[in-house]
Amino acid sequence: MKCPFCGREDSRVIDSRPSDEGLRIRRRRECENCKKRFTTYEIVETIPIVVVKKNMTREPFSREKLFNSLLRACGKRPVETAALERIVADIETALQNSLDREIPSEKIGGLVMENLRTLDEVAYVRFASVYHRFQDISTFKEAISQILGERD
Repeated sequence: MKCPFCGREDSRVIDSRPSDEGLRIRRRRECENCKKRFTTYEIVETIPIVVVKKNMTREPFSREKLFNSLLRACGKRPVETAALERIVADIETALQNSLDREIPSEKIGGLVMENLRTLDEVAYVRFASVYHRFQDISTFKEAISQILGERD
């Protein structure tokens, strides 16, 4: 690390500790040349995820948007907010770990439906009705029949 005082690149780490809830590492350094001390911060570099929508427009991935859609689907249901936050974190981790930087919205919707199916069946059907754009009662009936068939 380059010393901000003398410009030499020889420095050693004296102390390291996590900061900002573990999102950054604070390092205290000492220059080998001038012996002055300085602080650096190390963060994980993340590449932004771009969501490709059905109409081929692109927008940045939003945790808040995903969380709000889950919240709407689970409205007035006995689902804890912590469970929804876990789902959002799991989906975001899966997307970050994939090699693709542009993710189709269908993939995200599929991940949400997988998680909701095991969490709350009513929330699953609510989300599916918007996600699949149910047009009539027969499509609702098919989705419910599928859930009931899997239970048996």
